[in-house]
Amino acid sequence: MKNRLNILMVFSEVAPFSKTGGLGDVGGALPKVLKDMGHDVRVITPQYRRINERKYVLRDVIRLQDIKVEMAGEVVSINVKSAFLPNSKVQVYFMDYRPYFFRDGLYSNPKKNEDYSDNAQRYYLFCKGTLETLKKLQWQPDVIHCNDWQTGMIPFLLQHHYRDNPFFLKVHTLMTVHNFAFQGNFNRECLSVMNLPNNFVFEDSELDLNGQCSFLKAGLLSATMVNTVSNRYAYEVKHSEDYGFGMENVLKNRSDDLKGVLNGMDSKVWNPETDPLIAEKYSIDNFSGKSVCKQALIEELGLKDNERPLVAIISRLTEQKGMHLLQDIFEEMLAIPVSFVLLGLGEKRFHEFFIKMAKKYPKQVSVHLKFDDLLAHRIIAGADLFLMPSLFEPCGLTQLYALKYGTVPVVFETGGLADTIKPFNGGSSEGNGYLFQKPISKALLKAIKQSLTHYRDAKIWRRVIRNGMKVDFSWEKSAEEYINLYQLCIDKT
Repeated sequence: MKNRLNILMVFSEVAPFSKTGGLGDVGGALPKVLKDMGHDVRVITPQYRRINERKYVLRDVIRLQDIKVEMAGEVVSINVKSAFLPNSKVQVYFMDYRPYFFRDGLYSNPKKNEDYSDNAQRYYLFCKGTLETLKKLQWQPDVIHCNDWQTGMIPFLLQHHYRDNPFFLKVHTLMTVHNFAFQGNFNRECLSVMNLPNNFVFEDSELDLNGQCSFLKAGLLSATMVNTVSNRYAYEVKHSEDYGFGMENVLKNRSDDLKGVLNGMDSKVWNPETDPLIAEKYSIDNFSGKSVCKQALIEELGLKDNERPLVAIISRLTEQKGMHLLQDIFEEMLAIPVSFVLLGLGEKRFHEFFIKMAKKYPKQVSVHLKFDDLLAHRIIAGADLFLMPSLFEPCGLTQLYALKYGTVPVVFETGGLADTIKPFNGGSSEGNGYLFQKPISKALLKAIKQSLTHYRDAKIWRRVIRNGMKVDFSWEKSAEEYINLYQLCIDKT
């Protein structure tokens, strides 16, 4: 094994304790794999109201009680509790400050569908409180692995507040950005909570993004190294405002320190050979269970024809996810003919459209406007095609699940989708899916038609499926790349 490292991983959400999306999945999976590799890995996250203290056995830690954190000239007291990631020895610290974190939503008020107005204060406290917690623990990480804007002030604080503190002298930081659309940009009035040095000048500083105070920019410019969640996305965010959302020049300044590491998938949860949630288990060499899963799903959904290819989407229903592209060609796709199943929530206009289609074609279209993990497993196991027409996708995980389950992806050539899905070539029999290069509806329909041409040839289709099922997208592979990044951080200084 390489040198044993001390790694603190900082996440604003960690599954199964708290989750709004893929960030929580990463927080719940990557630390376990790194721990299994022999490293001392610990995690810190806010203690939100939704976290079940009894179920997950959160315990008080005597020396982590009443930790003082200076905020806006006042001193706030936080408590930190401890538990373990389920089925692991990864210790998780929960920062308990009820005025900030005991709310109905993580980042926004679910009743108003609005971000909390004090998010800057909440996550500044989280960042500074994390560093104060380390001092109380007297545990020195080699690397603090920060994730997304909610943790971006940690590298900044290490540069400005803690630069002369010998405890942090050999602590390095990796800043991972899972989606540049979310940046933590606030009115500069939020500077008042930060107790910045008297000689700190905001204009043109690491915090200043066009006059706003940007937690993400602060993290990007202050961290030892930076990465995002696919090589293609790392390139895109540097070269186009459509992907970088105003951070392009910041990233060009860090170009040599910007890397791409694909997220992995949890093969203990997503594996058709062992999945208890599907109608029949199957594998790359014993594939008969796939048709059993399809028949069971067709019957569950009340669809008519098992002979038609079954096309699936599991997604947020937003324009960023390409729902408008599908909307434009939807009835033309149905006429091929195919059956269709959708699972997800999103914008009202897409809800209304898909409900209308389900009513118009009740034996051909099944729509489920919700998040349902159990149904997601059954859909991915039972469908033939999986659509991901996202206009941008930093990494994406559901296309990896689809590949593992022999459900062939049709995707837009962007970000992690381009890095994981390779176009099937009938001549060489290489490739594991179908891509379209222009974000237009006709291109999506053409890719769907191309895939269905191969679907009708059982020998070719089996080759496409096998190519996808045998690719390794495990967290073990990604974790090795993160260890290399941590070592680069350490070697830089």
